[in-house]
Amino acid sequence: MTELSGGMQPQPSEPGAEPVQPEDRQAGGVAETAGREAEPIGWSRVPSSPLTLAVDVGGTGLKAAVLDAEGRMVADRVRVPTTYPLTPGGFVDALDALVKPLPAFDRIAVGFPGVVRRGRILTAPHFVTESGPGSPVVQSLRDAWTGFAVSEALSQRLGRPCKVANDADLQGLAVIAGKGLELVVTLGTGVGTGLFLDGQVAPHLELAQSPFRKSQTYNEQLGDATLRRVGLAKWRKRLVDALENFAVLLNYDTCYLGGGNARHASGHVGEKFVVVDNVAGILGGIKLWDEGAHHLI
Repeated sequence: MTELSGGMQPQPSEPGAEPVQPEDRQAGGVAETAGREAEPIGWSRVPSSPLTLAVDVGGTGLKAAVLDAEGRMVADRVRVPTTYPLTPGGFVDALDALVKPLPAFDRIAVGFPGVVRRGRILTAPHFVTESGPGSPVVQSLRDAWTGFAVSEALSQRLGRPCKVANDADLQGLAVIAGKGLELVVTLGTGVGTGLFLDGQVAPHLELAQSPFRKSQTYNEQLGDATLRRVGLAKWRKRLVDALENFAVLLNYDTCYLGGGNARHASGHVGEKFVVVDNVAGILGGIKLWDEGAHHLI
């Protein structure tokens, strides 16, 4: 695995820490691993049906786009910041407002940062907190999110059938090659993982919630708040250690790094790793409706 390199200027938050540049929030092209490109607004191609509203739910932002059957965006994606505290009802209201400017759609696919089973939320680590990741957990929010029938609630509000899956699993559907054991690791507000064998998603494992170092989880040690506090050099070292742990545990053939902070890994990881475009979190939406992904929902 490639050794880390430094050389950036320190930031005030911690001695020797490297500054972290803000993520480019503009809609971008599809990752090369996804095998297709986003069309510019005003493109003349007639969208192929069915049209899918694809939603990427994150700890800092909610993003959505309408995709045609070939995975092409039919309009610019939209984004709003995630607000806290966030109740299930507030979440539904926020998505309802977010998608109003978008074209009509036939079905909905949502990537959610937590464990989802049969359309119900089992865990929502970001949204059970008072003011976002790292802040105190509010028991009333935990109670409200646990068991929340998110697919049914969104379907009723938006008037179309809806499927919801873990966000890392959904992103993986857009980028995997479908050969061997493939791991997807998302690096954003927190950390997510998805595992695939010969193109089929495995039962979801919350690896990011497992102990990592200094009595903290992978999610805590590699989340965005920690990156900004300790700087790029230390964060990259921790990332390499984490990926080595996952390799020992899983013996994966390929690992895909996605999410807003994956760009910081480019040039610092080995050949088994592929850094993918953050837009993959949107593009996995149409894959969720494929027959092979039925056990995700």
